[in-house]
Amino acid sequence: MHSVLSSFALLGAPISCEPFGSGHINGTQLVVCEGGARYVLQHINTHVFREPEALMRNIELVTAHLRKKVSDPRGVLNLVPALDGKSFVVENGAYWRVYELVENSVCHQSADASLFYESAVAFGRFQNQLADFPAEQLTETIPHFHDTPVRFAAFQRAVAEDAAGVSHLIQREIDFVLSREAFTHTLTDLQGADELPLRVTHNDTKINNVLFDAETNKALCVIDLDTVMPGLSVNDFGDAIRFGASTAAEDERDLSRVHFDLGLYKAYVKGYLSTCGESLTKMEKVMLPVGAKMMTLECGMRFLADHLAGDVYFHVSRKGQNLDRARTQFRLVEEMEQHWAQMHEIVEETD
Repeated sequence: MHSVLSSFALLGAPISCEPFGSGHINGTQLVVCEGGARYVLQHINTHVFREPEALMRNIELVTAHLRKKVSDPRGVLNLVPALDGKSFVVENGAYWRVYELVENSVCHQSADASLFYESAVAFGRFQNQLADFPAEQLTETIPHFHDTPVRFAAFQRAVAEDAAGVSHLIQREIDFVLSREAFTHTLTDLQGADELPLRVTHNDTKINNVLFDAETNKALCVIDLDTVMPGLSVNDFGDAIRFGASTAAEDERDLSRVHFDLGLYKAYVKGYLSTCGESLTKMEKVMLPVGAKMMTLECGMRFLADHLAGDVYFHVSRKGQNLDRARTQFRLVEEMEQHWAQMHEIVEETD
């Protein structure tokens, strides 16, 4: 039993503490107490999140705001306070937090159209419920996380340095990114001109960051709030499409299996706008397809930059995996460009 548990206001003494979930960033354990209360204990990864107290402050502010907007207590994560009143405990330099377990819920790793729609409902609702929250109150816990021009500049440095000595083998992929430099400025330029508002964004809008009711499969709440910070709503939308509307795994080697599924895109647009359409501006809606392409291109260039650097950031289990990841993203970008008019039409028709 982890000694840190005695520092949290749990209902009953802990009787078990076992590994839980499939997350890769934070160590997560399921805690069961006498009387049946169940909790989720997490060790915050301070190698990834360098400002854990600012991160926890973000989560406190956002969950408190969301709690005012939900009727089902399972509609928002609930932090368990430490005995000193804080939302976290520091033990031997390590940061820990505890959430109440969201009972009768399930997490899915992949989705068909109906589940993808439900995940869109959840992330749209999250955006809508936080539309009146002043995003500037939140700390940018990972600076320039979705600042695509900054990511592009980092890519250019990776090409110039060519630490792994592979640039001559992947010139086609490098040129693919370089030829889209002007596009990378689209959203940041609009934000700079005050045409896209600063929002509270989740920044990791995969389906496995939504909890669903175990019986009905209806979306309950959004989880994994560590990357909640100020950002653009279209990037949250876009990251969900990048990951969820692909027909293949992110590191698929056979590109003939990688396609942008317009049907899944349509399902997500419908679900997303059903819950946040009224709170988004006209420009945000117009830019939804741009967000999808932007996040896919950005992710691809990050994978390719890491391949050029020698696989120093993203974990790889085999040689060339980051290159394969980059190629799948670029294939999706190409197909989005081929369906560009349809992507915009779907948004217009849904709205």
